[in-house]
Order: sequence, then C-alpha cells, then structure tokens
Amino acid sequence: MTTISRRAFLETAIALGASAAWGEPFATQSQTAWRERRDVYPQGVASGDPESSSVLLWTRRPPMDGKAVGKLTVEVSEDASFTRVVAHAETPVSEASDWTCRVLAGGLKPARVYWYRFTDPEGYGSRIGRTITAPADDDSRPVRFAFVSCQNVNQGAQNAYKRMIYEDEHAAEQDRLGFVLHLGDFIYEIVWYPDDRPQGMYDRRLRDVVRYPRGEKIADFHVPVDVADYRAVYRGYLRDPDLQDARARWPFVCMWDNHEFSWKGWQSLQKFGDATRPAQTRKVAANQAFFEYQPARLFKPSGPSLERFDPPRVADTPVERFDDSGMGQEVNNLTALASLKGYRALRWGRNMELIITDQRSYRSEEPTDRSEADALSSNDFPQLMPQEAMEILDGGRAYNGGRPPASIRFGAIEVANFRRDQPPQTILGAEQKAWFLERLRKSQATWKVWGNTTGTLDMRADPQNLPAGLTVPWPGAGYAGFGGGDHSSAYVERAEIYDFVRAHGITGFATVAGDRHSFWAGLAAKALPPETFEPVGIAFVTGSISAPGLVESLEHRFPKDHPLRPLFMGQGPADASPQPTVNLLLRHGVRSCLEYAKSGDIKKARALSNPSLSPHLSFVDMGGHGYAVVQVTDSAFEAEFVCIPRPLERSESADGGPLRYRTRFRAQSWRRGEKPKLDQRIVEGDPKFSV
Repeated sequence: MTTISRRAFLETAIALGASAAWGEPFATQSQTAWRERRDVYPQGVASGDPESSSVLLWTRRPPMDGKAVGKLTVEVSEDASFTRVVAHAETPVSEASDWTCRVLAGGLKPARVYWYRFTDPEGYGSRIGRTITAPADDDSRPVRFAFVSCQNVNQGAQNAYKRMIYEDEHAAEQDRLGFVLHLGDFIYEIVWYPDDRPQGMYDRRLRDVVRYPRGEKIADFHVPVDVADYRAVYRGYLRDPDLQDARARWPFVCMWDNHEFSWKGWQSLQKFGDATRPAQTRKVAANQAFFEYQPARLFKPSGPSLERFDPPRVADTPVERFDDSGMGQEVNNLTALASLKGYRALRWGRNMELIITDQRSYRSEEPTDRSEADALSSNDFPQLMPQEAMEILDGGRAYNGGRPPASIRFGAIEVANFRRDQPPQTILGAEQKAWFLERLRKSQATWKVWGNTTGTLDMRADPQNLPAGLTVPWPGAGYAGFGGGDHSSAYVERAEIYDFVRAHGITGFATVAGDRHSFWAGLAAKALPPETFEPVGIAFVTGSISAPGLVESLEHRFPKDHPLRPLFMGQGPADASPQPTVNLLLRHGVRSCLEYAKSGDIKKARALSNPSLSPHLSFVDMGGHGYAVVQVTDSAFEAEFVCIPRPLERSESADGGPLRYRTRFRAQSWRRGEKPKLDQRIVEGDPKFSV
C-alpha cells in the first residue's frame, strides 16, 4: 500500500477540485445533530473513484423555501450508526456549482466499507451513503465489480439497478461488488417531450423528466445549449429512485460517452443530419455539468476554486484545420477539449488495473457517417456496408501500404475515395493513445482491463453467401460491416493497439465496453478470416440499462415485405411473433438465418454456421438489457451477463423483476505466446439466438 502524507493529500484534493476530509487514527462518536431529510437533498448522495486510502464523496443541497446554505458537514464512519466516525470536514455549496459539492475523504483503510452523510447548518441530513475503498496494491484478493451503460430515464425504467442491489444484498460478503463502472450515456441529452411525441418511442411511453430552461428544438426532439440545460438533465435523471439507490450503495467510476455532450458529436463539434457545426461552448458546458454531478478524479486546468468548475471562455468557431491525427487545431476547440480530462487509471489490488479512455473528445471524424459514404449502402441490404469499403475509408492515405485506390467499387458503380488524402481514422487521438499504450506496458497487475465506452468486437455479416434469386446480388466483394463508430471499424488504430500488446508480451488484456445497447462476449483480434485470426485478449460489451436497442428498432422499422427480413427479424413456422435473428446473423451467418425461417429448428440453423464469419464471438444479443459483473483473480477472469426483460415500466418487486437469462464466461490467465480462450456457460434462461 502506498502511503500519502496529509500535505500531499490536500494537494491532490485541490487538483481534483474537491474539499478535503482527512481520516483520523481513532474513531469517535458523531457530534452532529443529523436528521434525515431526503427531500432537502433531491439528487441523493454518491461516491466515486475509490483508491486504497481515499474516495470522492458527493451530494447536492439546493436552496429550500428560498433559503440557501453556504456549507455542509460531511462525516465518514466505520459503521452505519456513526458511532465510529473517522473523518469529517466542512464543504462549501454555492450557486456557482449548482449547489453540488465534492469531498475527497482520505486517510482511510484499504478494502473497507465506510458510510458517509452530509448535514446542513439546520441539522437537515442527507440519506446515508455506503462506499468501499480499493484493496492495497499488493492485495491478492479477488476483485468484483459491475459494468453498465446507456440509461435513458426519459424512455425506460432502471430495473437493472434494482436487480443489482437485490443480488448484492443477498450475496455473501466476499461475493459483493466493490464498485460500479459506468461506461457512458449516464444521461441522454436528446430529449423527447411527451407532448412533442404523444405516440411515444416504439412501445415506450415518454416520461416528463427533463424540460430545458433554454434548449434547442431539432425535428421533434430537444438538445441543451448551455450549462443550465445540461445540469437540468442530471437533476432530472438523479431523481430516479433506482439510480439514486445504486449511487448510494456503491462507489461509481464514470466515463462519458457521446450523449453526455452530443449524439453524433466528436471533439467540440455537433452533427445533426448532414450539417456539422462548431459547439465549443456546449462542449465546455457538458464538461462542467459532468464535473459537478460525477464524483470522479478528473483534471480541470481552469481556476483554483475548489467548489466550482471555472469554465474557460470559448467561442463557437468553425474548425477548418486538422493535424495528422485528425485533431482540430482551432484554439477554441483545443481549449474546450482541455477543459476537463477524463482518461485515467485506477488500481484494485494485485490483480487488476482499470485503464479508462475517452472515445469522443479526441477522435477524428467517423468516415462512414459522412454523406459521401451514403453511396456505399443500399436499401436492398439494410444496415450493411462492404467491409472492404470500410477498411479503405478507415485507412485513408495509409491504406494498401500508402497506395489507396482513387475509387471504391460498389456493384456496378465506382464511388470516389474521399479519404485517400487523409490520415487513418483515430478514436483515441495521438496523445491519449501514447498514454494508454505506455500504461498498458508498465502495468504490473495480473489483468489490465481497458474501460472503453465503445465496443471493439467486429460486427459483420456474410451476405456473399445468400442464395441466388432471394434478392439482388450483394454488391460487395465479401463480408459486410454494420457501419462505423467504434474500434470494430477503426481497423488501423485497433491493429496498432493489438500489435503493441503482442509485441510487448502483455497478458491478461481484457476490454469491457458499453454503447452498443447489446451484450457481446469474445476474443480481441485485429483481423478475421480470410486474414489471419490471432487473439491477444478477451472483450465484452454490456447491454443497456434502459435505452432501446437495435432489435427494438428492427421490430418497428424493418419492412415486413423485405426479402432479407429473415436475417434480422425472422419467424419460424411455430413462432407466434418475429424473433431476433439478427443475433444469429452476426454469430452464424445468413444460411443459419434462412434455415431457421424455414424449419424453426435452432439446432439445424446452428449446424449451417459459417466458421469463418465470427471465430472471435462467443455470444451476441442485440436486444439485451441489464448489466455485467466481473470477477478477477490471479488465475482467471470471469464475466457474467445478467439480462432482464425490456424495461418499459418500473418493477415493483424487490428483486427488480424476472430475468431473461444469466450467462457466464471464463478465461484462464495465459502466458506470453499463448492464445487466450473463453469458456461459456448458460446459468439461467435460454438465449438461443445468441450462442
């Protein structure tokens, strides 16, 4: 365990923009006249980013009856009755921080459960929160955590948290979670008001959770325009009882994805339709609200204040010049991105280091989302784009050893290669990528876990194997991808990372991710057949907490008379309704989907699996909601998917409602030069199209 002096601790608190509460060597009885008033703290309490001797604490205490308070008392105790208080301090709250506060509690013991609470000068107290410190660096005990993403309180219920809490409360002490890793889309900045869309979203009713003080209406949805708007989303979301209960039970480790800023945003730019526009002021506002509402160890370079963000001044200025890493060199863009740094690493004992990266702030423009790429897709083959076209666009001027083609063939037409003079796509950006690779190289933990908010596992189909006469011929040369957006189609950068892992003999490399609103499990490899398949690690994606997924969209939008419907929403002879055969398509291929539509026999369908399509995949469910639980030891990495029914309404049962399935994956640690292997077991339920 690394010891830290009180002075160094105070310097750390200042760097994090937090007040400090230093632990005392002897516990004492609380002297605070605390009376619980949850209504006075409407967003509850939270803790985050635990280390072995410290953790960040958070609450919000807005004015009540027009009366504001200037400070709160925070207490940290070894028991829930606060007879053994080990740290306490005063922390300011003010309008400048939207009445939120952040406190770094230090001098704590490793791998310990603590309780904390806030009290105002009138004695009105917050609910009691529970938090946990990380094990010391040399502690060999197992590490157990959940990873989650994509909660849309506007469109669904957070039953997954209720199930998570129930299972944790009923687990043996050694089997309880140490923290929750939230991999982005904690909020959705795109908000449909119920009166704008009375028909709802798919089969979901829209909740009146957020009304922007200003906002901007685009089509039939609303987006935030300033910090007051972004704050409004967090305030609305954190009134959800199940989300609030989860934040009060465990420390969260949070990283933003796209919806904390803008749906199709990248760097400080927003994109709606084909129009890309500068949004530096909104990026800073999004960062400020994230900083204020998430207790995370984030670096903010602006201002010495502990209690407020001190946003830098920026202007919404066109970004016209990009460097060789795709980074916009306009000064307001660079200032906005530097206003808050999210990537960081946290250590949990001897067995795990969590390395968290930012996939949105430093990335270059997504090639397949440009209007010029529209010609590379067709209504004859919904969702699909030729893999070779995606590889050419990703590689830019580096493709084919620096000899990219001038055009890309798509059936009978030639599409201009609009990327031939541009650098390869990057998602991490040059500076962050260098940090990430060096952190991987230096890590001494058994398992190096990449907390990536977006997926890395390839998402492809084999339309080249469709029988003649079913539809028009597939215009691609081979396999098809599903478009870009993450490292599954950032082929050059992913290969660079995985080649680095192999070259440096890095073992225990595992990725946990979100964003896809679906469950995925498999092996990390830079290429699939017909190229050489060489796994260097294991990779997982968790289903969404509540946001709709692809299967839900296909149910409502895929044409019922389309000849390729059996590949996406097939229906066997005995099925009463369409089934999620898109999972079968990704896992086994078109022949398996067509066999299922013909016979309804899943075994016959799997028997026709294309072995070259997805040797990297063990499991895929494009309609799964819930969460994933990881346990790491010195010898194995185990991940469990806990899938719940579609969360249309809040469950009233204590356990959060029934399960659809529970699936467990296990990888034994491997030595340098060995290939990782992933074993799978269905514990409950029958995810028959996913395996």
